[in-house]
Amino acid sequence: MLGDPNDLTAADHLDAAREMTAANRPYLAHLLAEEAARLTSDPATAAAIRATFPDPAPTRTETD
Repeated sequence: MLGDPNDLTAADHLDAAREMTAANRPYLAHLLAEEAARLTSDPATAAAIRATFPDPAPTRTETD
């Protein structure tokens, strides 16, 4: 059983983001990386995390 989710570190979230990337789950990877970036105190490191796991939201194209 997992412990308290509040005890997870940025490294834990990054590990999970990498696992989700390997499992072809880019949106979950992005969400986990965002949480890792939020937990990171260094702005440059947080920016690097966000750049590594960008938002995979597709752009919508309207068709008739």
